[in-house]
Amino acid sequence: MKEAIVATPEEADRLPHGAALVLDPLEGFLDDLGLGAGRLSARPIGGGHSNLTFLLRRGEDEFVLRRPPRGDLAASANDVLRESRILEALRSTPVPVPEVLGRCEDPAVIGADFFLMTRVDGAPINDGLPVEFDDGDAPTRIVDSLIRALAGIHAADPQETGLIDFGRPSGYLGRQLRRFSSLLDENSTRPLPDLEEVGEWLRECVPVESETTFVHGDYRLGNLMFRAPTELTAVLDWEMATVGDPLADLGYLTATWASAGDEWNPMNDLSRATAVPGFPGREQLSERYSKATGRSTDNLLWYQILALWKSAIFLEGSYRRHQEGASSDPFFARLDDGVPALARIAGRWISLLSV
Repeated sequence: MKEAIVATPEEADRLPHGAALVLDPLEGFLDDLGLGAGRLSARPIGGGHSNLTFLLRRGEDEFVLRRPPRGDLAASANDVLRESRILEALRSTPVPVPEVLGRCEDPAVIGADFFLMTRVDGAPINDGLPVEFDDGDAPTRIVDSLIRALAGIHAADPQETGLIDFGRPSGYLGRQLRRFSSLLDENSTRPLPDLEEVGEWLRECVPVESETTFVHGDYRLGNLMFRAPTELTAVLDWEMATVGDPLADLGYLTATWASAGDEWNPMNDLSRATAVPGFPGREQLSERYSKATGRSTDNLLWYQILALWKSAIFLEGSYRRHQEGASSDPFFARLDDGVPALARIAGRWISLLSV
């Protein structure tokens, strides 16, 4: 993925959608915080395709910067300042997260809100297992770690940690359906009747919410950092986190978990590693979560369909920005077919409930 990194605001002004980073004023911001010294360099990192993440270097010091994508964004989407406050609240819990070093909402610095955090040792697992993890037990250890971390997120007390401030304690599923229906109206670049039909089915069949906990909202393997032998060092990408139904996280994790023989879709593209032999399948993930938390997963298919529907809607927004020229991410070029593919799979999963 290529994102525009320039030295001066004047260079950024000459770009049709601005720059992703403007180094000279960013150096001044780092100076004010006492972070590093000398000339600043930056490069994109991570496998995400929404908020942008960069590794900053000044001499021997390294930091990580998070900012929204370029281009027009839906209201309340890609709120990195909210994400930084969630990370600060989670520092008092066992959930592994980076330390926030500073935040900025002055557009004169890089042209967008951003925050800075410590660099965490490790790497995400996307296309395949790193060679240092390549042994027969690594997939099992990775899954055990990610299930423990998810159970830990859902065990964090929203009242005691202040996480209750990031959502309302009831009505989560209804709010999700209303919010993403509205986003579909904003994001659509073409008719998507299959996706609209899935939304109608979800609204007609809303289950009773299982429980209220803090939820990540985008919990998948690619948003976790691991280091050898298979230690989970950080849970990242909290932009969609809120207070809600914990089964929404499990539904999202399992719906976007690539398995051998799956029909292609863009979400499974983000975790191809789990389709290799040795990784447990979706049903095993659900069983391990239920054993770790004591929660029933009887209604999980509804939450999995919700996850596919939501994924299609926010990816349609990414596809719109790609068409407008605001992003050069090649992943977005495949969404012409990818968004309808998610809608088709969701519709097929709905038919399983009537079998």
